[in-house]
Amino acid sequence: MHLHILGICGTFMAGLALIARSAGHRVTGCDAGVYPPMSTQLAEQGIDLIEGFDPSQVALKPDLFVIGNVVSRGNPLMEAILEAGLPYVSGPQWLGEHGLTGRHVLAVAGTHGKTTTSAMLAWVLEACRRKPSFLVGGVPQDFGVSARLLPLAPNREDNLFVIEADEYDTAFFDKRSKFVHYRPRTAILNNLEYDHADIFPDLAAIETQFHHLVRTVPKSGRLVVPTHTPAIDRVLARGCWSESVTFGEDGRWQASEEDANGHATLSLDGVPFGTLTWSLSGRHNQMNALAALAAAEHVGVAPADGLAALNRFVGVKRRMELRGTVRGVRVYDDFAHHPTAIATTVDGLRKRERSGRILAVLEPRSNTMKLGAMSARLPDALAQADQVFIFGETQGKHALGWNPAEVFASLGNRAQSFGDLNALVAAVSAAAQDGDHVLVMSNGGFGGVHDKLLAALQDGGV
Repeated sequence: MHLHILGICGTFMAGLALIARSAGHRVTGCDAGVYPPMSTQLAEQGIDLIEGFDPSQVALKPDLFVIGNVVSRGNPLMEAILEAGLPYVSGPQWLGEHGLTGRHVLAVAGTHGKTTTSAMLAWVLEACRRKPSFLVGGVPQDFGVSARLLPLAPNREDNLFVIEADEYDTAFFDKRSKFVHYRPRTAILNNLEYDHADIFPDLAAIETQFHHLVRTVPKSGRLVVPTHTPAIDRVLARGCWSESVTFGEDGRWQASEEDANGHATLSLDGVPFGTLTWSLSGRHNQMNALAALAAAEHVGVAPADGLAALNRFVGVKRRMELRGTVRGVRVYDDFAHHPTAIATTVDGLRKRERSGRILAVLEPRSNTMKLGAMSARLPDALAQADQVFIFGETQGKHALGWNPAEVFASLGNRAQSFGDLNALVAAVSAAAQDGDHVLVMSNGGFGGVHDKLLAALQDGGV
């Protein structure tokens, strides 16, 4: 079957493309604003990409159009598909029906940490010789690809599939959350805060979607949930039909405070089972690790074995990824785009790198950030940074609906805002000093700012 995927460079849709290709389908796709790492991954896998959504693509005559949630009414190709009465389906529905059937699905949901936790879980299962299929909303460096599909084995327990389970809506014609299509037997509810202000009016609306997810987990399944998280507590109070296993403070799975070397002791039911000695930083990643281990235990992985795997875990591209060092200045790339994630990312870097300043470079690009629903929280989220550089376009689809200069006034001369990318690059490179850490945060391509910064630092010196 020939599948043509609209929005193929999105983190989920790119992974779906790899899954479909592994299943033997011919896959092509189109998108606007193509950028790494997904575009690079697709090209390496031999999947043909078309720039833009020109309606002439209906002439490709695929057997089925697979629609990503970036596509809305008014999209010229989508309008041509509708006008011609051609067959189409959402990406999550296609995956649920053609990629997940007959498999033990381990879903990772939550406002923060889905990608990293999914990558951790997939790696733990891989290192413990469980050979999982997976679809992660990023590129785990331990695998080199964001998704893979292995052939079905005779028994469900041998067919593990780890999937990042997003609460964002499925498609313009299906406003349910993506994760309701996945039917997990093991589900991590990592955390829950308000997000996606473009589609959810309030936190209660998101809690309802998580309640729908909980309803799909069978009685023999497992929910892995954090302690002291009121929104998750409210979700479970609406109904819970499966085993519920807790992690975090006062939970069954716990991590001690880091010692002087950044290491933490992990325990289950009060009994230590080893020390986490990996290179990742931050309390949030310790919590991600506990969640991954609790999910892996549900499919037979001993905690100590899972921990040994995590101590070899490399990480995910665009999650505190070091892009380069020029004359003593380190430039990092991170996907953080929600105030809580921004704060924990900066805090993690501060704890890992005791010396040197942090120069935070932020592009508020998500729909929630552009709308300004959480802009008031950004100054506090960036409080640990020594200098803050905000990029916000004033026109076009990525234009901000709020004024950065007003929002960041409380930071005084520590914060600067820019509407021109070249001007931002020049300011950051001029400010950077030997030993500084430039932390770039965006959930988009950010105009290739990382390479531009490294080039500017090289050309101008520090």
